[in-house]
Amino acid sequence: MEYKAPLRDMRFVLHELFDASTHCELLGNGLDRELIDGVLEEAARYTGGEIAPLNRNSDEEGVTLENGEVRTPQGFVEAYRQYVDNGWASMTGPTEYGGQGFPQLVACNFHEMLMGASLSFRIYSGLTEGAVLALYKHGSDELKNAYLEKLVSGSWSGTMCLTEPQAGTDLALLRTKAEPQADGSYKVSGSKIFISGGEHDMSENIVHLVLARLPDAAAGVKGISLLLVPKFIAKADGTPGERNALSCGAIEHKMGIKGAATCVMNFDGATGWVVGEPNQGLACMFTMMNDARFQVGLQGLGIAEQAYQGSLAYARERLQSRGLAGAQHPDKVADPIIVHPDVRRMLLTQKTLVEGSRMLAAYCARQLDLEHGHPEPSYRKAASKRAALLIPIVKAFFTDMGQEVASLGVQVYGGHGYIREWGMEQLMRDSRITQLYEGTNGIQALDYIRRKLLGDGGTELSALQADFSEICDQQVDRPALHDMASKVQVRIGEWRELSAEIIAATGRDAQEIGAVSVDFLQYSAYVLLAGLWLQAAARAQDALEQGSGEEGFYQAKLASADFYLRRVLPRASAHREAIQGGAGCLMALPESDFAF
Repeated sequence: MEYKAPLRDMRFVLHELFDASTHCELLGNGLDRELIDGVLEEAARYTGGEIAPLNRNSDEEGVTLENGEVRTPQGFVEAYRQYVDNGWASMTGPTEYGGQGFPQLVACNFHEMLMGASLSFRIYSGLTEGAVLALYKHGSDELKNAYLEKLVSGSWSGTMCLTEPQAGTDLALLRTKAEPQADGSYKVSGSKIFISGGEHDMSENIVHLVLARLPDAAAGVKGISLLLVPKFIAKADGTPGERNALSCGAIEHKMGIKGAATCVMNFDGATGWVVGEPNQGLACMFTMMNDARFQVGLQGLGIAEQAYQGSLAYARERLQSRGLAGAQHPDKVADPIIVHPDVRRMLLTQKTLVEGSRMLAAYCARQLDLEHGHPEPSYRKAASKRAALLIPIVKAFFTDMGQEVASLGVQVYGGHGYIREWGMEQLMRDSRITQLYEGTNGIQALDYIRRKLLGDGGTELSALQADFSEICDQQVDRPALHDMASKVQVRIGEWRELSAEIIAATGRDAQEIGAVSVDFLQYSAYVLLAGLWLQAAARAQDALEQGSGEEGFYQAKLASADFYLRRVLPRASAHREAIQGGAGCLMALPESDFAF
């Protein structure tokens, strides 16, 4: 299946919705529109021409483990060498360690392209960027000087080692130990599972960030430390030195992402060093985890874009039956299935969910940039709160969306969608993991309720709602946008009421937190996308009124916004009713009565 980066829509989001040039000027990184567009065009050539052709074969070939060494699918090593040599690996890295300092607002488009072209290939590099963030923010100067430049360049890759057989979401149960040594290092012992890219043949060294317990650590999550444990210990000259006492014990045989090595990693007294302060590992890891969760959201978005592209191409080519209003292409033996209303329903659902999510990704990426790069501390603090609120929504909603859009793709293809040769079933298999790792989507929803809504009594969510309400106020008096703005405004008012109801209900009964969390996250996401589609419609209307060209593109934006508000946004009502159904019906059935 071919992949073609959606450059026109990316440029619309970057420049017409979020004014990337002004954003970059504020951050002081020297990027302008011409340079941004040039980079994304080259990224499109690389992902479409070099990475996408590897996707099908990597699914067929998988990875192999022999004598503790993992061999990646054919073509991965060469493509990764290009990734490093052409500077893609260093795109977001700090400039003082050889990075290019690109903002997330720009880089997230390239990362989406990678996910859409081949999720298996992207997985090997994805956690390296998170490792760079954690080490840059929390590591000692000695560790930074020894490891950061190589990680930033991509010549060394990074992993995140959290999960153990008995400790998944509940990290309080982890057992990996770290024993202090006289030279200030630690000996790390234990086993970690589900480690993406834990062993492979693409980079010359792999740097593991491992959660473990020191001997005097308190029980629970307060006694967890983060340690840097490399496959090869760096020598004084920065080259890989002695092989560390760690190994890949097994690779998982999975439903999807078969070209990505998912490893069991065994640490047998491996040498490591604490990152940050002892017993503060979870706080350090969250620096990495927030980036990872945003990236996983982009995985859902990338796969959804690829599924939509395949669906659209097939719907234009596949001839079946005549249109309900009569033959649309009488010169052909039958009409292409895109003329049929139900196929249109599926395609427009795909299109509006994908493009709406791309807008939300950019909105979130902008906050991540401002959190780290705004010159004013108060703005950095505000952006940090906003990003923290959005991350669980992005991770959970985008990955649920990716699975839905891939499933719709299978449906558009009909029986051919169920057949391997067309590639659509691979997208559906690959996307399924995104709803599970870096915290299942149920965990994201709990985080959204417990830490984000209840954590500050709804203050930050209320501020977000107010910002989108203001967007409605700005557009409601424009005749062409009055109906759209009114619909969104009603939903935002409903969202406010629902937030207050949830805060009150969870205060009465703690079970309500888990009972309403998934539905409330989904409700919030659908309304956020509605607000963003209103913004897109406003920009499109501006362009049409100004006669700026590309009338077809902007008319399509208006039509897509109208479809989303009429046919997708009503899903929020079902989530609202489910929330108001309460926890009682979930908890009333005795456990014994679940028996069959």
